[in-house]
Amino acid sequence: MHRTAKTETLRNIAIIAHVDHGKTTLVDFMLRQSGTFRDNQDVDERVMDSMDLERERGITIASKNCSITWKGIKINIIDTPGHADFGGEVERGLKMVDGAILLVDASEGPLPQTRFVLKKALDMNLKIIVVINKIDRKDARPQEVLDEVYSLFIDLDANDEQIDFLVLYAITRDGIVKEKLTDDGADLTLLFDAIISEVPPPSYDPNEPFQMLVTNLSYCDYMGRLAIGRIFNGTALKNDSLVCVGKDKEPRPLKVTGLQGFAGIKVCEVDVVVPGDIVILSGIDHVDIGDTICTADSPKALPRITVDEPTVAMRFMCNTSPFSGRDGQYVQSRMILDRLEKECRLNVALRIEQGENAHVFIVKGRGEFQMVILVETMRSVNHDENTILSPILPITLEWAMEFIRDDEQVEVTPKHIRLRKNILPACQRKQNQLKI
Repeated sequence: MHRTAKTETLRNIAIIAHVDHGKTTLVDFMLRQSGTFRDNQDVDERVMDSMDLERERGITIASKNCSITWKGIKINIIDTPGHADFGGEVERGLKMVDGAILLVDASEGPLPQTRFVLKKALDMNLKIIVVINKIDRKDARPQEVLDEVYSLFIDLDANDEQIDFLVLYAITRDGIVKEKLTDDGADLTLLFDAIISEVPPPSYDPNEPFQMLVTNLSYCDYMGRLAIGRIFNGTALKNDSLVCVGKDKEPRPLKVTGLQGFAGIKVCEVDVVVPGDIVILSGIDHVDIGDTICTADSPKALPRITVDEPTVAMRFMCNTSPFSGRDGQYVQSRMILDRLEKECRLNVALRIEQGENAHVFIVKGRGEFQMVILVETMRSVNHDENTILSPILPITLEWAMEFIRDDEQVEVTPKHIRLRKNILPACQRKQNQLKI
C-alpha cells in the first residue's frame, strides 16, 4: 500500500503572465522583500532577464529558476515564458511546480498568450492564485478583468475547485499586493503568505527510492554537463551511484560528482537533496530532457515530458484593427490542430475555402471591409507503398536560439525566422579567424 508524505518546508510555484503584465518586476520585488538581497546590495532591475534578447525586448524566453525563503519555508520560483512560441520551455517549467501565480493586467485583461500557459497549468491540476496587476493605471478596470478571468477559466474547462481561486490585487512596480481594492497595501506579505497557505507542499512516496525528472540542461566548464530537474521521490548524496533512464528504457550508470540547489538567483553546493526540491546534478555525460535519474537497484522511469508544438503557421494578410469602429470587436484567435478559429462579435459572413496545403478564412463585414486570413498547414506525411516522408518542421525562435553558435544570430522578421552569421561575407570571416 502506497503512503504519501509531504515536504512541508518547500513550495514550488510558476509565474504566468502575458508580455508586459509585470511578471519579471514581481519576481524582482519578491527577491528583494524576502531578504534574498542585502539592503545595501546593488541589484539590476529585471534581474531574471539574463539573456541579452530578453533585456532588449522585455520578455521572458527561457524558463529560469530562483528561490526565496519566507517564514522558514523555501519557495522555488519558475519564471516561465508566456508564449506559445516557447512551448517547450513552458511545459518543462510547469512540470516542476505544484502551483502558479496568474498575473493579469488590470486594463488589458487576459490575452491569448495567457490562455496558452494557463491551459497547460490547469491540465496539470496546479493550484492557481490570481493577481490583478497595475490597478493604479488610469484605464484600470479590475472588476471587469476579474470577470474575464472567470470566463477564461470556464472556457478552459476548469473544474469547480480550480475556479474557486484566491484573488489579490497588485501594483508590482511598487512592490504592493492587496486583498481588496480599497485596502492600503505596503508590501508583498499577503502574496508570500498566500503561496504558503494555498500552494500544496510537494508530495512523495517515502517507500520509493530516488527519482528525479530532468527538465532542463546546462553546461559548466568545470563540472561538464548539468541536469536540472525536480526530485519526485527519495534523497541523494554527493558521490552516490545512480543510473539515467532515457527513451530506450536502458539504465546508464552515473556517479554524482556535484549537487547544487537554488538560493536566490544563484546556485550553491548542497550535501543532500530532498523530495520536491529543484536541483542541479553533475557527473552525467549522456542525459536528455525527459530522462529519469534514479537508483541502480530500482530503475523506475517517470513519465516523460510531452510538448505541444504549434501545428500551423499563421499569416494575417491585413491588420485586425479594422474591427474597431465597424460595430465589431476582435475577441480572440487560437490554434486548434489544423485550423484557426475566429470569434468575432459582429455581423459577418464567414467562408472557408480549403486548398491542398492551406485553409483560407474570409471574414466579410459591413460596407467594404473584408479581412482574409491564410492559414498554412504543415506538410503532412505522405504515405505510399514504399516511401514515408518526414514532415518539414518550421523553425521556431526557441529552437533557433538554442541552435546558433557564438558567431551566429537569429534574424526575426514579421514573416520569417532565419539563422545567419554575424559577419556575412565568408572571406571576411576567414580573415577575422586568421587575425585571432
